[in-house]
Amino acid sequence: MMSKALTREKPEGLYRPQFEHDACGIGMYADIKGRASNEIVKTALEMLARLDHRAGKAADGKTGDGAGILVQVPDRFFQEVCGFDLPPAGHYGVGMFFMPQDRSSRMVAIGKIKACIAARNLRLYGERDVPVDENEISALARSKAPYMYQMFIGTANQDAGAALDSKLYLLRKAIEAKLTDEIYVASLSSQTLVYKGMLRAKEVSAFYTDLQDERFVSALALVHSRYSTNTFPSWERAHPNRMIVHNGEINTIRGNMSWFNAKAKRLDGGKLPQIIDPEGSDSAIFDNVLEFLTYHGFSLPHAVMMMVPEPWEGDSELPEYLRDFYEFTSRTMEPWDGPMALGFCNGKQIGAILDRNGLRPARYYITNDDKVVFSSEVGVTDLKPENIKQRCHLKPGQLLLIDTEKQRIVPSDELKKEVCASADYRYILEKSVVKLNRDNGKAPLLSDDARLFKQKVFGYTYEDVTKGIQPMVEQGKEPTGAMGNDTPLAVLSNKSQLLFDYFKQWFSQVTNPPIDAIREARVMSKITWLGPQISLLDPLKHVTSQIRLEHPILDRRTFQDLFHQTLKAKTVDLTYPENNGAFGLLKAVDQLILHVDEVIHEGADLIVLSDRSVDEKHLAIPSLLAVSALHHHLIEQGTRSHISLIVDSGEPRDSHHVAALLGYGADAIHPYLALESVHALIKEQHLDLDEEKAEQNYIKALVAGIVKIMSKVGISSIQSYRGAQTFEALGLSTRLIERYFAGTVSQIGGIGLEELEQEMRMRHETAVKELDHGEMKPLDPGSTLQWRQGGEQHKIDPLIVHTLQQAARTNDYKLYKDYAKMVDQAPFSTIRSLLTFERDRKPIPLDEVEPVEKILKRFKTGAMSYGSISKEAHESMAIAMNRIGGKSNSGEGGEDAERFTRDENGNWRRSAIKQVASARFGVTSYYLSEADELQIKMAQGAKPGEGGQLPAGKVYPWIARTRHATTGVALISPPPHHDIYSIEDLAQLIYDLKSSNPKARISVKLVAKGGVGTIAAGVAKGKADVILISGHDGGTGAASKTSIKHAGLPWEIGLAEAHQTLMKNGLRDRVHVEADGKLMSGRDVLIAACLGAEEFGFATAPLVVLGCVMMRACHLDSCPVGIATQNPELRKNFMGSPEHIVHFMTFIARDIREQLADLGYRSLDEVIGQAHLLRIRKEVHNHWKARTLDLSDLLYQAESDVSKRFFARAQEHHVDRRFDERNLVATCLPTIENKKPIQLVYKLRNSDRTVGSTLGYFISRSTGGKGLPEDTITLSFTGSAGQSFAAFLPKGVTMNLTGDANDYVGKGLSGGKVIIKSEEIIGVDTDSQAMMGNVALFGATGGEAYVRGTAGGRFCVRNSGAKAVVEGVGENGCEYMTGGKVVVLGSIGRNFAAGMSGGIAYILPDGAPDQTIHRINKDMVNIEPLTDQKEQAEVYELIKNHLDHTGSPKAEQALINWKTSIQRIIKIIPRDYEAMLEQIERYEAQGLDAEQAQEEAFYLKKEGKLSVRTSTYLTV
Repeated sequence: MMSKALTREKPEGLYRPQFEHDACGIGMYADIKGRASNEIVKTALEMLARLDHRAGKAADGKTGDGAGILVQVPDRFFQEVCGFDLPPAGHYGVGMFFMPQDRSSRMVAIGKIKACIAARNLRLYGERDVPVDENEISALARSKAPYMYQMFIGTANQDAGAALDSKLYLLRKAIEAKLTDEIYVASLSSQTLVYKGMLRAKEVSAFYTDLQDERFVSALALVHSRYSTNTFPSWERAHPNRMIVHNGEINTIRGNMSWFNAKAKRLDGGKLPQIIDPEGSDSAIFDNVLEFLTYHGFSLPHAVMMMVPEPWEGDSELPEYLRDFYEFTSRTMEPWDGPMALGFCNGKQIGAILDRNGLRPARYYITNDDKVVFSSEVGVTDLKPENIKQRCHLKPGQLLLIDTEKQRIVPSDELKKEVCASADYRYILEKSVVKLNRDNGKAPLLSDDARLFKQKVFGYTYEDVTKGIQPMVEQGKEPTGAMGNDTPLAVLSNKSQLLFDYFKQWFSQVTNPPIDAIREARVMSKITWLGPQISLLDPLKHVTSQIRLEHPILDRRTFQDLFHQTLKAKTVDLTYPENNGAFGLLKAVDQLILHVDEVIHEGADLIVLSDRSVDEKHLAIPSLLAVSALHHHLIEQGTRSHISLIVDSGEPRDSHHVAALLGYGADAIHPYLALESVHALIKEQHLDLDEEKAEQNYIKALVAGIVKIMSKVGISSIQSYRGAQTFEALGLSTRLIERYFAGTVSQIGGIGLEELEQEMRMRHETAVKELDHGEMKPLDPGSTLQWRQGGEQHKIDPLIVHTLQQAARTNDYKLYKDYAKMVDQAPFSTIRSLLTFERDRKPIPLDEVEPVEKILKRFKTGAMSYGSISKEAHESMAIAMNRIGGKSNSGEGGEDAERFTRDENGNWRRSAIKQVASARFGVTSYYLSEADELQIKMAQGAKPGEGGQLPAGKVYPWIARTRHATTGVALISPPPHHDIYSIEDLAQLIYDLKSSNPKARISVKLVAKGGVGTIAAGVAKGKADVILISGHDGGTGAASKTSIKHAGLPWEIGLAEAHQTLMKNGLRDRVHVEADGKLMSGRDVLIAACLGAEEFGFATAPLVVLGCVMMRACHLDSCPVGIATQNPELRKNFMGSPEHIVHFMTFIARDIREQLADLGYRSLDEVIGQAHLLRIRKEVHNHWKARTLDLSDLLYQAESDVSKRFFARAQEHHVDRRFDERNLVATCLPTIENKKPIQLVYKLRNSDRTVGSTLGYFISRSTGGKGLPEDTITLSFTGSAGQSFAAFLPKGVTMNLTGDANDYVGKGLSGGKVIIKSEEIIGVDTDSQAMMGNVALFGATGGEAYVRGTAGGRFCVRNSGAKAVVEGVGENGCEYMTGGKVVVLGSIGRNFAAGMSGGIAYILPDGAPDQTIHRINKDMVNIEPLTDQKEQAEVYELIKNHLDHTGSPKAEQALINWKTSIQRIIKIIPRDYEAMLEQIERYEAQGLDAEQAQEEAFYLKKEGKLSVRTSTYLTV
């Protein structure tokens, strides 16, 4: 079998193979001196086996997602086992071929390969069947396995080295072109050989018996263990690739591939073979390009530096020569951006690098016997402590390179300097970069009537101008909204829509993280180049002139400058005659493409696409359509890199518009009409700013919006974002997409050019009519953001609000039915509004349907934090849901422990679902133990991919207490979970939470997007018990208005895709699937059930029931009905009660029962996943846009031989096999009861994960969260601790590790004590070693940590109460910290204290303080000397504790020289935090108790009367 075409998965329903993602564990083992041995191979395979917990497995639990090894060609082995003569080592190459199992097909393929070899005058020395043991692998892997075949190839002249490998590379490309779907070439090289497959890590050596032979030797090895989001992995998609192993995801892959293909078409006269395999994964495509570069003159380090550059613009530490190199190479290639740990090898050099953010784990040892062990984890191989020379973190920007020919590790700085010395890049830049001086004036402004005419043509409303543009000018940032979006989808709206409105922004969830573009601005790049790009090959010989812009948005002066510089700029008109007849827009686009080809042929460098000529007789091609059509056409022509496309349009006015233009290929944008509107606001005295400032503020807001949108999808460079197409079409036809937006996901079809043109004409005709009458009327008021009579339809209008509230308050089911009729029969606005039920049974009596009480158990309220809503509202929902047997959700704000026990009146205010979100507010061991379900919030429907901020004015004392924070100090929720950067990270957090509460279900909240099904499959493989698919129209306390409107998809699409994909994977019955997002009636619930949901979340409707009147001002703390506020006076207005919610939920359940009876079904279980019960309403065919939709994939009836349509089989968490259950729980239970101290000793391996968490669960449950007396349980460990060592450890437990630890040490530390130190070895320096991984003490709320050695990146991220001493930290230390104390005895990484709003850090640097200070992010903190004597004593005590616990020489020296140490210590304290603490202290000194002092200080701050000082560090 094994034809690639046969094994490749095909689209089915909403499932698309291109949605697949993967992550993994990687490793590298190398002998620095180049000594080949079988020990290298065996140890690398052992490393691979120990990474098995990072890998994925199929639904059968036996088949691996893929594993493999790359080694040097073992010449001696082949010389002895091959039955034919081979030339000396290096003079022949070995091809590893995956062939068809069918013999006749294989013989045909071999014949074709031999023909390719002969055609290139190469010599075939012999062939070999690769011996394999199929008994060692699963039946599924066997059924898909290829036939393994090796061919030995050289040249007649017995070439070696680069000469031979270049010919073998071209041979492989010819073979791939000729046998595209017949075979796969795993490797073909004289230097390296790859053994891999659809295997589990431990199966690689068992399956490939070559690897067991003692003669099989290598001096280096790369290994990889894969975790795929679905269960359709393949043999060829396993790693290693030909040069790399990759852990992560390349978010910019579409753009990278398009730009590379555009450049490659013109290289070597267009004679190059196809370089990129478009069917390959992102890793495979990266590998294709890296290979190409290294075979065309670039050294391996040079090529890697080009593809994965450091963030050079914002890094003051980079030497000038390196900055010049990166600036120059940015003109030849955009960064391949995304989280990655990359291992690479060419057979002689082997190395690794991280992405610019350092988002993947990477650690390495250097041994005394000259070996390097590199891996995603420590502990993957057994090393004697005395043989460990260095323990290291691989840091962002660092190149680790072992050169076996030079027999040394080449230092990163030396390597980069060598690469940069190849040319005088500074001189080249000075000669070729064109500067714009903004001294050529501005184009004249339009008259008022002309401006109004254009505004109407391009769909402006008064709301757009005053609620969109005006706030951007006033504040320099985008406006904020609340309560989500309840207007119709663009394709269902009867109002004219812009083409932009049919595109939804993509965002990261699970498989890669979004980026915090504000706190981590140093990694963001906005640089934009205009003009012909420098050639990819021989770049130094073909240096073109280019304009450098700081960002891609042009103001009026800069736009004028484009026509007054040395590059040739040509304006191309985007308008066409309105009487162009049928297919006018189609013809116009075709003519535009022809015109641009002519302009390029005439030598234009800059092409300005302008719609300024739009008038009463001319329509404008939508700017997004024009840009994308041209971009794709020019890539195909190979001319895209020769020119820049500049958009001069009246359409774009918000960040979504300009981001879409960039995403589809625009190089720069001049939003001339938006800028005209800014000037009109000044003229009409809506703004009190000068014109220049107003224009720059508006542009600043636009640029910030672009950066935020691209950061949501994990992209940090605008260069990489350009052309990356990180959008999904919603409501556009397949034909339109394929022709003009190729590669864009569009799942339900929709309108084409004809309807788009009709929408344009609607606006144009209105404007022309007014112009003809000689009077331009004011702009339409607009009603997208707020309901207005006669405006855009809103799903929740005042009548619906009133009716629902009256029904719930009076318990009037008849009134509810009136409400439900209004909701269900409203004009089309959602996907579900297009559907009705298809009866396939006769109705049954109502009493035969399952009871209301059983249905109610499926209901939940949405996650709304205590902080975003009031105590009264939050507790009312909890009481109501507990009464009916449903579940309320705490949201991400924590929960007061007093709510965990029932009130005397029987009410239970405990939220059954405890949410674990990115900020981990209030997430303690006790909090986790008091849950029936623990929900990991990956994204929020109204603002997926974004974080949030609770402003200082909403952090009332009681909110601060619950969140373990300080009153009056703003709280930041980061965009990503800093312990989830990939799918295997999520699996680890699921493992952690299950360990922290073995009885709770683990839920993962996802937001609907294209590909959410494959993500859901990965989540199910990661052992989640519940998967929530949330819709784009969910509510929010605060989000940017563009996010509310333009991010995410309807839950109907996401839910259907998730259900279908889970069914296809055989995983559906392993999980409960839940849906939420503006569920309003029984009909909504029933449709969700038919599409695959079995549990249902309500959020907006319960808020309305409690009194919400949709003011959409939740973010202002001014809610008039006491719901979205903490203000005690406003809370008095709260009129809701738990009974109202009970009534509403009961109404929904009764409604469902009646509809089930009418359909002839007795229970919800019977209709779950029965999409055949849904059909499209007849009225849809009369809607001019809705009728174009194709919902066939949405309504696809998924079937499975191995899975039921709803939950039926519990996940196998194997809690009993975990370390705590095997060793700690039973042993320590008596101690938990009697409090008598106990000491235990154990040895750990990296597979022992989350040690201490389940023990902590029993302690928290037993003690009501109080913990045990200090040091009651002392656990001493040796070895390498697995991930999440001491996670959520409560008070009374001390964990002492002699050895090193992996990521997430002390995550959520809840009062326990953690000590880590290295082994004491005579004659071996064990200080300043990397002793723990990244993201240690994440979200810690209390306890202590002492680490003799350095920590990785993001140490103490979101710490809110722990005290820690460490001897050096990586990048982003103390990020988002809100409490606790941290002492660093050593160096810090860059961006220390970013987003730090509480707590104090003290740094005793190794060098001079000023060398440390520039690495501190100063946005929120004061940097001071340590002068207060009481504080000095506290720091002394912490360092003394560190010495006592770890024996640290650094601590000892600091204490011996304490007076000197004090003078050198740098204190970092957040400004607002310091001001609040000082004010609280003053009030307490005046006689107020602690609670009163906090409250008075809070109101002083809220009123703006608290002075906050800014201080600068001065040495003592």
